[in-house]
Amino acid sequence: MNIVRKSFPVGPLQCNCTVIGDTETGIGYVFDPGGDAARIMATVGELGLKIIGIVHTHAHLDHILAAGEIRKQTGAPVWLHRSDKSLWDSLEMQCRMWGVPYSPVGDPDHWIEDEQDLECGGNCIHTPGHTPGSTSFYFEDASLLIAGDTLFMGSVGRTDFPGGDMGQLKKSIQQKIYRLDEAAVVVPGHGPETSIGREMRSNAFVRANS
Repeated sequence: MNIVRKSFPVGPLQCNCTVIGDTETGIGYVFDPGGDAARIMATVGELGLKIIGIVHTHAHLDHILAAGEIRKQTGAPVWLHRSDKSLWDSLEMQCRMWGVPYSPVGDPDHWIEDEQDLECGGNCIHTPGHTPGSTSFYFEDASLLIAGDTLFMGSVGRTDFPGGDMGQLKKSIQQKIYRLDEAAVVVPGHGPETSIGREMRSNAFVRANS
């Protein structure tokens, strides 16, 4: 397995989108296509991948906006945890609230299951708290965690939106994320990359033993 990965900010709220795949098989995934479909597809082409899944860490608009266009261009199914379906259904309302143009996406094609395996060596980890269906994705061989808005450098995801729960978020981070390899790189939903070990020791909101 030869894993390649590019992460970059997209869309009006600069969500971190990740394109990741295995060059030996030629298959890959797009995580959190929050806008800029042309740039995402250009990256897919640069990495030489066939996209087999458009995967969402959660259903806030800034992580979804280009999903419909990416699905149209790749034919790949859209993935989401079922617990975020009501948020997904409110995409048009979310766009109005934030003053962002709305483009219909359609329903998800595949419901993510906790501990489900990905074909590029990844594993789905249900990490609720920011939203009920928030999910992180761990690629052990690549020492990489795509955390969405669950964990940031020095911070954590907001829990004051509908469905947010700070107690649940803290539990997800301490009992699931902080038990992974400390050296693993964390790609958060927004902002710079960090590592699990760094956040365990210095995160202002959730440390390993706080």
